[in-house]
Amino acid sequence: MLRALCHGILIFSILFSASAFEIGRCNCDGDSLWSIETILQCQKVSDFLIAAAYFSIPLELIYFAACSSLLPFKWIVFLFGAFIVLCGLTHLLNVFTYEPHSFLLMLSLTVSKFFTALVSFATSITLLTLIPQLLRVKVRENFLRIKAWELDREVGKMKRKEEASWHVRMLTHEIRKSLDRHTILYTTLVELSKTLGLQNCAVWMPSENKREMNLTHELKQRNSSGLYSHPIAIDDPDVMEIKETKGVKMLRPDSMLAAASSGGRLEPGAVAAIRMPMLKVSNFKGGTPEIVEASYAILVLVLPRDDSRVWSSQELEIVEVVADQVAVALSHAAVLEESQLMRDKLMEQNRTLLHAKQSAMMASEARNSFQRAMSQGMRRPIYSILGILSMMQQEKLSQEQRLVVDTMAKTGSVISTLINDVINTSTIDSERLSLVMRPFQLHSMIKEAASVARCLCDCRGFGFEFQVANAVPDRVVGDEKRIFHVILHMLATLLNGRDEGFATFRVLSYYGDKDGQDQEWVPWRSRFSDGYACVKFEFSIKKAPSDEPSSSTVQPARKPNSEGFEMGLNFNLCKRLVQMMQGNIWAVPNSKGIAESISLVIQFRLQPLTRVSDVGEASGLYRTSSGPNFKGLRVLLAENDEMNRAVTRKLLQKLGCSVFSVASGNECVDSFGSAATPFQLVIMDLDMPKMDVFEVAMRIRKSRSRCWPAIVALTASAEDDVWVKCLQSGMNGLIRKPVTLLAMGEELYRVVQNT
Repeated sequence: MLRALCHGILIFSILFSASAFEIGRCNCDGDSLWSIETILQCQKVSDFLIAAAYFSIPLELIYFAACSSLLPFKWIVFLFGAFIVLCGLTHLLNVFTYEPHSFLLMLSLTVSKFFTALVSFATSITLLTLIPQLLRVKVRENFLRIKAWELDREVGKMKRKEEASWHVRMLTHEIRKSLDRHTILYTTLVELSKTLGLQNCAVWMPSENKREMNLTHELKQRNSSGLYSHPIAIDDPDVMEIKETKGVKMLRPDSMLAAASSGGRLEPGAVAAIRMPMLKVSNFKGGTPEIVEASYAILVLVLPRDDSRVWSSQELEIVEVVADQVAVALSHAAVLEESQLMRDKLMEQNRTLLHAKQSAMMASEARNSFQRAMSQGMRRPIYSILGILSMMQQEKLSQEQRLVVDTMAKTGSVISTLINDVINTSTIDSERLSLVMRPFQLHSMIKEAASVARCLCDCRGFGFEFQVANAVPDRVVGDEKRIFHVILHMLATLLNGRDEGFATFRVLSYYGDKDGQDQEWVPWRSRFSDGYACVKFEFSIKKAPSDEPSSSTVQPARKPNSEGFEMGLNFNLCKRLVQMMQGNIWAVPNSKGIAESISLVIQFRLQPLTRVSDVGEASGLYRTSSGPNFKGLRVLLAENDEMNRAVTRKLLQKLGCSVFSVASGNECVDSFGSAATPFQLVIMDLDMPKMDVFEVAMRIRKSRSRCWPAIVALTASAEDDVWVKCLQSGMNGLIRKPVTLLAMGEELYRVVQNT
């Protein structure tokens, strides 16, 4: 439509110009102010000025075209320049037409106007086609302007995001500088206040009972007597809504949480709050979180009181990211605190273990010292005494001398057993005490125990009475040494704490429910059947023999002691030994709580009547039959203890052996290899220091592979695996200490017969 309007205006101007040629010359004569000369002068000046202007405009257009980058439109600039130059030339020539002029001037003016008309017409026609292109350039310019504005807006958003991320990185860096929970929270408050320009910020933590929220950290400290220093209930509407919201929650001005977090001011600015999960190490035990009740802390941020200051989306985004980072940092701090507590516990346990280790090492050293003292100071002398007594038993003695020697041998054997028990108890558990069940003569053992008891009572100034019922069996099977030890300990327990009195030792058969009195005394019940018999040993002490109740007097039965008074550790050990022998022991106290009598009940398996040569003596300590004779048997004895070596040498010589003794394993190997006449038997003590006896035995076997000597070991150990080790090292026999003449003779006879 605009193009059609332009075409109409152009046609109208052409027609109007054509009609102007038909009008005749103007009658310009007149006597007014404006005369012809004046008008001509004015036109002359005007044409000159127009020409000057027209000639200057092309220069400006040429400069513009040269400096402009509008390459597609340079030609139109030159067209306009030509049009303007021709117009200026026309006006310049008109200046000279107001005075008499020549034909050439008129011709030039005519040609100039003709060209000006052509260029003007061409310019007008060109503008009709150029205007739409210029309009399109304008639209494109507006489009580019809009795009540039949008781009500026996106760049602004990116800059703000970059700034926000920078703030977040800075805050995260400051928060992660420490792994202490309080330092993390305080750093968060300080850095958020600097970054966001806050009036105050605070952290609220749930209490231990999860019923209220306590203000634990605040940027601006206040007096404890403040208006809002009290905790806020956990069921407060704002608290519950914040915990249920993942993002930032804007609080109302009248909110109790907002007022309590304002730093003491009653009218805070805009207040925002966000929850922070509180994670614990226990939530992740086993690699999978446990199902526990969620616990949240609340971070409250208060802006200054300013009507123009509100929370922007960028600031809220910073708060959300920082809250997440703080939650992660707090979880790391919780892990560190848990690890620190665990490390402290481990260090404390380590110190306790080190102290216990030192105590155990000291106890072990004390135990080893005790064992060495017991072994060197008591066990070895006892072994020597028992060896000598065993040789004396083979001599011709009177009846009284033999009774004394047998009693000494029996007592020494009991002492040896007690020493071994003490040493083994300090090394292993007391429950590993073993019993040696052998047939023996019960009456002989009772007489020997009564003899020792009479000696003890005479030494202490006590009277003594001994009674044995005829129904007590003689040949039984049991541990003679243990029973002898328990009987003597019963008497020693009664004598302790007393200066005088009369002791009675009674032995009788026991049927369990005699007169119904002993039934509740003994918690153990005997198995009364053929082949078994129960014997009761009882010691009692009275002030005088007259205090002993007669058979016709009925005395109220006292119950046995269970927890009434303390009997001591040795009595409890004896009680365990008795229980191992299917028996029981108890004490009956008097009115003052002192043991008045002690009873021992043991069930024995009866030994059928056989020949004496088949049965023998169980203990081997007082057997009078002569042992085997090994006359001419060449024996190499290796024993480090000088006294035991001398006694063992004497025992071997008593058996008829030719003995060469050494004090160590090295001397044994050297003597065995350098001897002109080979030894037929090697006896070595397993407890020799500086060299392993089992290694010595294997070296002897290797050196004499064709003519093996018999090797017998001596040991004081009661362990069962000793004999297995001896067999593995190539030994032929084992003699357990104390070494007696009869035991050595029997073992050597077995070894010689087998080899």
